[in-house]
Amino acid sequence: MYGLPPDLPRLQTLRTWYGMWVDRIDEAIAAAEQREKERQQGEERRPPTPDRVMELSIGVGARPIEVHVGGCYAAGKRQRVITREQALAALADGIRACIHCRPDIELGVL
Repeated sequence: MYGLPPDLPRLQTLRTWYGMWVDRIDEAIAAAEQREKERQQGEERRPPTPDRVMELSIGVGARPIEVHVGGCYAAGKRQRVITREQALAALADGIRACIHCRPDIELGVL
């Protein structure tokens, strides 16, 4: 029947073996469900992407070096969230606009 061995000892061995695998699969499913739950919670709790950021130089007294649209892939790790007015003032003061995300165009600066 179904290609299974006919004797009881081998059938019991198979039952034990496959029972262990079912337990392992159940544990893996539970772990995957937990990871997915944590991922969803992380997305829900993540703060919104800012509209604009200022990239800063390194060192003590870090200076502004470039204005970016929030979420720009080219923005460095040292950055500060800025308002629209701060971005306009920075661009007017000669701070570079990122050539990738073009915050100057988004702000209407020529």
